[in-house]
Amino acid sequence: MKEKKRSSFSSQFGFVLAAAGSAVGLGNIWRFPYLAAKDGGGTFLVIYIVLAITFGFTLLVSEVAIGRKTKQSQWTAYGLLNSKFKWVGTVASLVPFLILPYYCIIGGWVLKYFIAFVTGDWANAADDGFFTGFITSEVSPIVFDFIFLGATVLVIYMGVNKGIERISKVLMPVLLVMIIGISIFALTLDGVGEDGVARTGLDGLKVYLIPSFAGMSAKDIMIVVMDAMGQLFYSISVAMGIMIAYGSYVKDEANLMKSVNQIEIFDTLVAILAGVMIIPSVVVFMGPEGMGSKGPGLMFIAMPKVFAAMGSAGRVIGIIFFLMVLFAALTSSMSVLEAIVSGLMDKFHWTRRKASVIEGVIAFGIGVVVCLGYNVLYFNIKLPNGSDAQILDILDYISNNIFMPVVAIATCILIGWVVKPKTVIDEVTKNGEKFGRKGLYIVMVKIVAPIMLIFLLLGSFGLFD
Repeated sequence: MKEKKRSSFSSQFGFVLAAAGSAVGLGNIWRFPYLAAKDGGGTFLVIYIVLAITFGFTLLVSEVAIGRKTKQSQWTAYGLLNSKFKWVGTVASLVPFLILPYYCIIGGWVLKYFIAFVTGDWANAADDGFFTGFITSEVSPIVFDFIFLGATVLVIYMGVNKGIERISKVLMPVLLVMIIGISIFALTLDGVGEDGVARTGLDGLKVYLIPSFAGMSAKDIMIVVMDAMGQLFYSISVAMGIMIAYGSYVKDEANLMKSVNQIEIFDTLVAILAGVMIIPSVVVFMGPEGMGSKGPGLMFIAMPKVFAAMGSAGRVIGIIFFLMVLFAALTSSMSVLEAIVSGLMDKFHWTRRKASVIEGVIAFGIGVVVCLGYNVLYFNIKLPNGSDAQILDILDYISNNIFMPVVAIATCILIGWVVKPKTVIDEVTKNGEKFGRKGLYIVMVKIVAPIMLIFLLLGSFGLFD
């Protein structure tokens, strides 16, 4: 049965916190610091900030406006704007469907490490074999996946106001305080790294903030730009249906431009703080080479070693750190599941409870297969971008490197050339608000963003290596 009235966020503040919570996830915490260290520190930061207020802003305001205008999730919203673009809604719905199973598995890994630090097993967690031993076991990862996924389903089952908004209003302020606290602590550190060199947290901060253009060619700069663009998908949760679904819950009288600006500021601040939180710590205790770890390696191998090197204080900091990451993972997984559930409700007129439970069961089933991909179902193939992959990596590659750029390109074409930018501008300004950066938005959505996205898509196939 179709719900009589669409749910909505009770306040503009609730929407901003929910949207920011969606963006502040594992991608920001383990991906942003690695990319910043790899791509010249301040060089990456400058390019990222420029792209955030141009490229990222364009995609974010477009999706939120589409959601509020149509009062539909991504699966049906695109077709309402233009029937020839129904396929975009289907592809956009596949993105969260592919992401949710493996995201909750990684959330389960975070939960495992949090429990290890709480129960006093934190010294073992710093051993190289701890992470590999855990993910290759046949039962334990599935159990932790079930717990994390269950918590995610419970929140979405409770609804927009009682679930997403209520949890976000609690977790996001706590999350921000913990991130700021750990960042300040990281700057006070001093120690001797694995290379025998004594360093301080401020030395690590210099590695992070000071641009390094030495030896960088035009191709190198282009790679930094592509990395920063790819990171923006994680940082603002676009091209995966989330912001369209959340936008559909925003009341008509809300100031959309003000909300988008606040989300931009919050997301960019947290992304930058993630680097301040991690890079100085790793540089102090492992040297600059320690930032060579990426993805799970940075989170589950490098950081536990850092905490172990801190001595007795490392356990306390480790507990706070993994609790913070756990909160960030939960707020993001909530939004991913909500995009799926909202789509099922709009497309098939299912109730929220039915959609939440069915998708939860499907995600767990896929998650079991992904977990077994590290043991009984293990295999290794080369992706088009040259990286080694098994089941989790394949799902991540298809969703993030192919489907998301395709959705973003199609969104720019739809808004820029089919229904015209005026569709979004009118929605944003319908209560008399001003559309800041309107001229920039029109140029970006019509020309610059699609071209950049095409390069990003081609890069995912390794064409620029």
